Amino acid sequence: MRHFLHLIDFTTSELEGLLNLATKLKADLAKGLRPALLAGKVLGLIFEKPSLRTRVSFEAAMAQLGGSSIFLNSTENPIGSRESIPDQAKTLSQFVDALVLRTFAHKTIEEFAEFSTVPVINGLSDYNHPCQALADVLTIREAFGDLKGTTLTFVGDGNNVARSLAVACARFGMKFILAAPRDYGFPEEFLTNYRAAFPGETPPHVTDPSQAVSAADVIYTDVWTSMGQEAEAKARTLAFQGFQVDETLMAKAPGHAKFLHCLPAHRGEEVTAGVADGHQSLIFAQAGNRMHAQKAILLWLLGKKI
Repeated sequence: MRHFLHLIDFTTSELEGLLNLATKLKADLAKGLRPALLAGKVLGLIFEKPSLRTRVSFEAAMAQLGGSSIFLNSTENPIGSRESIPDQAKTLSQFVDALVLRTFAHKTIEEFAEFSTVPVINGLSDYNHPCQALADVLTIREAFGDLKGTTLTFVGDGNNVARSLAVACARFGMKFILAAPRDYGFPEEFLTNYRAAFPGETPPHVTDPSQAVSAADVIYTDVWTSMGQEAEAKARTLAFQGFQVDETLMAKAPGHAKFLHCLPAHRGEEVTAGVADGHQSLIFAQAGNRMHAQKAILLWLLGKKI
């Protein structure tokens, strides 16, 4: 049994297989084909954080594959509060075929997976966001055809989304550049894990967004203040002045460059409305690809082949 907690745990071949499967599932759906490959299967979703895309995309994925889902929020079912995480994991494993966790602390997901007897999927933690990154590279592959040699510049905080993207880029032969203020780069824990997986490599961190986007095929950003960091909002807003993805910054990238954002977007803060809704933006196709990528993850983890 495998879990889906970190992209770094998967080989390039395995991740390519997931992308190919997601592409096929998306094409089949466009033809009106909805094979009930997960008929009778039940997915449990346990969320400590609010969600639009993660929840709906997983629930829609299960429904379209013939399965069902059960949503548990943290108000009614706090993780590790009313009962221990091991007890919760072992109990829920009796009822469902797979679990998606969306938590604040990454260690919560890791402990849950340790005691679960069904596959656990990381729907987001404070450390990384592998489901988002898989959908992102699917979107980039659709736009450019070949991932190898593509340059992705992430303008903003070296957060959970950026970390998973850096790993995805390394796995697929893409170049990743982080453009962030000096004190908002990748934490040492992540860099240690990254270097262990990719010896001799370190994702570049630059502090000049204009330099960072000059050869970018993809420009990506995220909110400056993530969930759980609300107390830092004022300091972060000040620190990230000059890192907004606006029309001026996009004009410094090659003309073919595409814009991505994992959403929700704060138009007027990390990105202007003109860029988010402009002709270079793929943000809604990117959001839609969450469902297709997650279908592939579910089928792979549950041993269903097509």
